[in-house]
Order: sequence, then C-alpha cells, then structure tokens
Amino acid sequence: MPLQSINERQKKIRSITLWGVLLNIVLMALKLVSGMLIRSSALIADGVHSLSDLATDFVVLIGARLSNRPADKTHPYGHGKLDTIASILIALVLLAISFGLIWSAGTAIYQHKHNYPGYMILVVASVSVVSKEILFYVTRRISRITQSTVLYANAWHHRSDSFSSLAVLIGGVASLLGWGHADQVATIIVGFMIIGVAGKIFFDGLIELSEHSADSESIQKIEEVLSKEAGISSWHALRTRKLGAELFIDVHLLVDPALSVQKSHDISIKIEGKIKKELSKPSNILVHIEPDIKKMHKPKP
Repeated sequence: MPLQSINERQKKIRSITLWGVLLNIVLMALKLVSGMLIRSSALIADGVHSLSDLATDFVVLIGARLSNRPADKTHPYGHGKLDTIASILIALVLLAISFGLIWSAGTAIYQHKHNYPGYMILVVASVSVVSKEILFYVTRRISRITQSTVLYANAWHHRSDSFSSLAVLIGGVASLLGWGHADQVATIIVGFMIIGVAGKIFFDGLIELSEHSADSESIQKIEEVLSKEAGISSWHALRTRKLGAELFIDVHLLVDPALSVQKSHDISIKIEGKIKKELSKPSNILVHIEPDIKKMHKPKP
C-alpha cells in the first residue's frame, strides 16, 4: 500500500539507500583490490562502476531530504521537483558510464588486447551479481511504494552494476575457454542495455518537469469518483500534474445554488477524501465550487 506520510516515506528511502551505500563500499573495495591482484582491467572498471553507484546513493539521500522539505514562500507547492532533477542526474551518470564501458571495450578489441584473469574473477563477479540483483528488486519495490522517481532511477543504477558484473562474469568464463575478447564483447552489449534504461529514466524525468498530467489510470479513477457523486450536478476543468511523489489535482464542481456554504464545503471535503482513497500516491486536491445555473430558482412575477 503506497505511503501517504512524508516522514514514513523519507524513512523508507533513507533506509534502503543506506543499505546500498554499505553494499557499494564493500563491493567497490572487493573489486578494486581483487582486480589489482589478478591484474584484471575489467574487474577494476567494475569497481569504478560501484564507486559511481556510491555517488548516486548520496544523490538520492540529498535529493530525498531536499524534496521532502515543506512548502515555503519561494516554493509554495513544495520541493518535489528536486526528486525529479536528482533522477535526471542519475540518468546522465548512467549514460556517461555506459558510453565509457563501450569505448573502453571497443578500444581493447581494436588494439587486440587479450585478457585471461583466472578463476577469482568468477567468484567476485558472482557475488556482485547476486547481491546487486537483490538490492535492485528491494529498491524498486520501495520506490513504487514511496512513488520516488529518484529511488526508481537508483534501483536501475544498481541493476546496471549487476549487468556490468554479469559481463565480467561471462567474459571470465569465456576467457577460461580461451577467448581473450569475450569480456569486451559482453561489456559492449551491456553498455547498450544501460543506455536504454538511462534513456527511459531521463525521458520520464523531462516529461515530469514539463508539467505533464497524471497517468491515465489515476485520471480514470478521479473521473469515476466525480461521476458517481450524487451531491453534485456535474464537474469540469479537471487538471492534474505530478510534482515529485505528489499529485496535484484541480477540479470545478457544480452544485445546487440553494445549498449553504457549509454543505457545499462538506461535499468538497467528502470528494477529496474519496479521491485520495482511490489514488496510489499522495495527492493535493483543490476543489472550486460553482452554482449550477440550470437549477437556479426563477424569480416570482
């Protein structure tokens, strides 16, 4: 069930990210030290990739903290877009890493560099793949619960590290079988996979910054609540936009002009509650009450 409490949301994001920090420190040290011992450039590069994961973990922690700051005079709608900006930064890091991996592997193939690192690379790469896949699934699940775009982006960064380690693992196996370019070819394939993931994260972030409306499922749920409400004559001017983890909704309701201000207000509060119950994300709803002129009483002659 999606979290509505900002404090609980931040706690979840902070907790899983700190676990990511701890894992990335361990993996980075393991890969770099092992890579230098067995003289594996692929494993050293994978350690640098884990270092980039560590950097983006701190981007998540800072972005989540800033985006959950309360609204103020200069940001009356809150700071939710900082979450989106942080996810775009992560996407850019992913793109840079993927292009770097492709360039490095392509250069090694062009220069006919062969590499036979031995069995130790299989152990280290396997540990990295398994641990990073577990962290990916847990982080992605929490990102969906908290509706955090930056945490979702970081989950895929964890998976990119898993893919990178998988390329090292496949290359290590193939090198034991005598193919010296196996790890470079696998790295190039994984690099293009990372580009696809980063491109989607980057594009989704730009869409959100452009004040894009809510997803079609959320809009449909809102319209169903409004259409089933017996206390209003009709509704119009429904507008939605996503701001970080929060969804902002504006709508105009037409009510009987004979209703008191208090009763009209009660109707709007009831509708707000029903919409929030139906949606899968925190929402900020602004309802504008209008008199239904069709129901206005004609003056007596």
